[in-house]
Formats: sequence, structure tokens, C-alpha cells
Amino acid sequence: MKVLVETSARHMHVTQEHLKILFGEEAQLSHIKDLSQPGQFASGEKVKVVGPKGELSLRILGPCRKQTQIEVSFSDARSLGITPPVRESGHIEGSAACKLVGPKGEVDLTEGLIVAKRHVHLTPETAEKLGVKDGQIVSVKVDQGGRALTFGDTVVRINENYSDAMHIDTDESNAAAAFGEVYGEIEL
Repeated sequence: MKVLVETSARHMHVTQEHLKILFGEEAQLSHIKDLSQPGQFASGEKVKVVGPKGELSLRILGPCRKQTQIEVSFSDARSLGITPPVRESGHIEGSAACKLVGPKGEVDLTEGLIVAKRHVHLTPETAEKLGVKDGQIVSVKVDQGGRALTFGDTVVRINENYSDAMHIDTDESNAAAAFGEVYGEIEL
């Protein structure tokens, strides 16, 4: 089965508490555009993520979450001087530390910076057609622009609120020349 492959560029998710510290007591995330996953959006707010060797400006994705989480590629992490673990979104326990700097304040995080594990969002209907379960590991072959690549160790995430799409980071996207509208083939 073919699935849309999207590049998930560096970004972050914040708690309402951290949003207020970074942008002021009355802060709310502004809505610039909807993302492919229903209910998710790119906000106009950006924050500096500071590491021992450098800093990056990252866009906040909304809505606010229960945990602040920063998602970067390994190239980004190297420029920050940080060695984060590869993790599924929401699994930040024991992950890398960093500092967040906003226009109104700063937050020192003891954990929260990860390289997101590549994953495929599927609806229950699509998952049933494929015969896959939530949390199952699959491979996805991308054959684009003469740089065919099979992404192994891809976790399946199933939810009725999802839209079918695979998410890879910018390093992975560059390796596979996954530019523009790209589809991959799920291999069990």
C-alpha cells in the first residue's frame, strides 16, 4: 500500500504554562495554517532552543500539550551540541535537556528534546486493510529522484482522528530525495 510521506521539520510543542512564561501571561498560540493531521496547526510563535554549542529558532505547533517537547534532526542536534535519543512523540522521560528563550522569558528543561522516531499515522480502517496493529514496526520504501531508500524501524500509530501519512525528519527526507509530493510503499 502506498502512503503519503511528509517531512516533519524541526518544531516544538509546549504546555500552556511554558507558553505563558515564554510569551506572557495572556499568550495564546496564533493559527497560521492547518497541518495534515486533523486538529494540528503551525503557529506564528517561534522560540530559540539553546544548547551548549549553538541555538536554533523553532516554530511551535499547536494546540498546547501536556508536556513540552522539542523535535529536531540529528544534524540540528549536532549544531546545538546535544545528543538526544530517538523517541516516539510523547516519550520524553530521560531525553535531552535544553534552554528555551522567548520574548518574555526563559525555560530550562531537564528533558524534552528528542529526534522523533519515524512513524506512520493510519486510520483504523486503513490499518485493518493492511493487517497492522498500533505499535507494530514496518518498513516503508521510498523511490524518489534516483535515491531509493527503505526506512526500516517505522512505528505504526493508529487513531480514528489521524490522516494516513508517514512522518520523517529533514535528514531522512534529504537522504531519500523526498521533495514535493512523495509516496512510500508500506512493507510488512
